[in-house]
Amino acid sequence: MFAAYIEEFGAPDGIRCDELPAPRPGPADVLVDVEVSAVNHVDTFVRSGAWRTPVPMPFVIGRDLVGTVAETSPGAVGFTVGDRVWSNSMGHAGRSGTAAEQVVVPADRLYHLPPGVDPTAAVAVAHPAATAHLALFTHGRLRAGENVVVLGGGGNVGGALTLMAARAGARVVVTASARDADRCRALGAAHVVDYRDPDVQGRLRAACPEGADLFLDTSGANDLESALALLARRGRIVVLAGMRSRPVLPAGALYLKDCSVVGFAISQATSDELAEAAAGINRLLADGSLRPPATVPMALKEAAEAHRMLESGEVRGKIVLRVAPEIIAP
Repeated sequence: MFAAYIEEFGAPDGIRCDELPAPRPGPADVLVDVEVSAVNHVDTFVRSGAWRTPVPMPFVIGRDLVGTVAETSPGAVGFTVGDRVWSNSMGHAGRSGTAAEQVVVPADRLYHLPPGVDPTAAVAVAHPAATAHLALFTHGRLRAGENVVVLGGGGNVGGALTLMAARAGARVVVTASARDADRCRALGAAHVVDYRDPDVQGRLRAACPEGADLFLDTSGANDLESALALLARRGRIVVLAGMRSRPVLPAGALYLKDCSVVGFAISQATSDELAEAAAGINRLLADGSLRPPATVPMALKEAAEAHRMLESGEVRGKIVLRVAPEIIAP
């Protein structure tokens, strides 16, 4: 099968696109014919070796897929050949990645794609939307009626956070660029602050006069001093990005206000947590409300360039690798 893979950790130009032996499913696995795969920042961390995880070489890169069930195993309950499916937790902890014509997916990490959903849109939101769900509900303990502040509401994760929080009955205040303001409001933001405003913190305080109950920074800057100043009593900060950030933590303000800071990485979410997130994501995909702000389609053979573009910051939108057109006829 044709695949994008690495044989050692390193730079994007170490990604090879060539033939590899086709995988075979285990007793609780599903063999999937891949249509599209997405490119995430975490994929670059695994490829470079920045995030150490068991990686059998050669290692197929990628985390997310949309495709069709090609073969099932006796233990893969609930799937039949021909089902349209998606997954967003491959390429980690010894699991093969998704940038290949065929991928073996554990049945507990595979979900049905709702009828009529565009596969490119679905794969583009799979990872950021699951991240948003875990941040809000699993780790953020969001409750209806709370004030939620989202820094970066115009991005993939930020948009999903805004939509999900608003749907859960929260009042959502976001920062975003002026060009993304209307989209943020359409997703449910009650107030949008231009992140270029010289007094962003003042604007946020004015928008949350009672303080924020939940604070999420999708940029990974993690300015905990400013965040804590904004929090209400027993407010929570969820850290979900910024692997290299080294913020100052004002311990006094943290404990005197009964506040908390919790971090999480989606790669370490349990299969049950991911399945719960997937159920919520499928509802939003089915009603058409969850869509990426922009996608950048590329061919599977361009995987190295896709990683380079993502790391350089020169791309706006979610890179989606077209896998199915790369299939080589026998």
